[in-house]
Amino acid sequence: MASTAASAIQFPPLSYSAARNGRNGSSEREAGGKSGVDVWRERRWRKGRDCRDHQDDQENGAQHGSLLKCLAMQALELSAPASDVLLKSGSASLPVCVSTVSTGTLPPPSEWFQLAGHPDCFAPAGPGRIWKKVGDCTEKLAYDALSTDPALRGLVPRYHGSVTYRDHTFIELQDLLHGFVDPHVIDVKMGTRTFLESEVDNPTARADLYQKMVALDASAPTPEEHAAQAVTKVRYMQFREQQSSTHFLGFRVDGMKERGLPPRASDLRKVANRQEVVARMANFLGGRKDVQRRLHSRLCDMRARIEQSAFFRTHEVIGCSIFMLYDDRQVGAWLIDFAKTVPVPEHCTLDHRTPWTPGNREEGFLFGLDNLIQVLDDA
Repeated sequence: MASTAASAIQFPPLSYSAARNGRNGSSEREAGGKSGVDVWRERRWRKGRDCRDHQDDQENGAQHGSLLKCLAMQALELSAPASDVLLKSGSASLPVCVSTVSTGTLPPPSEWFQLAGHPDCFAPAGPGRIWKKVGDCTEKLAYDALSTDPALRGLVPRYHGSVTYRDHTFIELQDLLHGFVDPHVIDVKMGTRTFLESEVDNPTARADLYQKMVALDASAPTPEEHAAQAVTKVRYMQFREQQSSTHFLGFRVDGMKERGLPPRASDLRKVANRQEVVARMANFLGGRKDVQRRLHSRLCDMRARIEQSAFFRTHEVIGCSIFMLYDDRQVGAWLIDFAKTVPVPEHCTLDHRTPWTPGNREEGFLFGLDNLIQVLDDA
């Protein structure tokens, strides 16, 4: 997720979605009754002019950063998730809850970073909120249901509805990093299964998946698969999960950001044993026993509330992460990423610990949380 520091900048008091629907009455009054669209156009023109004037006053070394800061300021006042330049360049495309240091000024582009996930999906929506682009209605429907489950209140980002911009649907969410200063961040993907049953229904063996499997581990295919030079999608997906702690612990570290270091993702997902996972968790904690205690308490509370949750009893929660972070003052942990969370049939309820067999819809979320709490204790 993305946010920008706001303490020294007067941002619009409303979210993008509110501004887009023309609900900024005070601005219209100040503009002498002009429409919200006219006010928006004038603001955009003035911002562009101010940015150009500001750029002319700088030396060559500072010009680029100043212009980008002005563009970021302009983006926060537009009735859109961010300027096309920011979205296409990835400057505002952050996969989880990723923010910048609260310095009182807008940060230079280097302070944005990508932790994991897909680019071009996130954009700032004013202080404390982000827009996340969704491909279909699955995640929107999940947040609609999550927001009505009292057991999960405070465990998921606050949900502020959805908006449509240029034929794309965005959900507006709390930026979980807003207010944190240069935090340590870790994204833990939960479950023993991170693919939907509907994704692997096709029993057809595929040569392309066989080639991918061989590229990762030439000894992985069975003699029959070697002979056919093809594997089914469910076989390939299970093989991929066996390469990480997803298979034996019910979770894996998808990304991590340590203070003063660039984000890490690809080198974290393949692990050999539990000791390596414990070592990585210890690395994240950095010897902070106070953080360890507070995260342990938060995760135990999360587990107890999930066990009481009507939402979890009736939903297959695939690809959800627990997002943990801390700085010198604060510690937090939340559930994020519900793009593959779908309701189960009416006759079905889940305990999230039973091993998966095709058709039972279990994904091992609570099995993974049990192990994550134990790993945290051992780190």
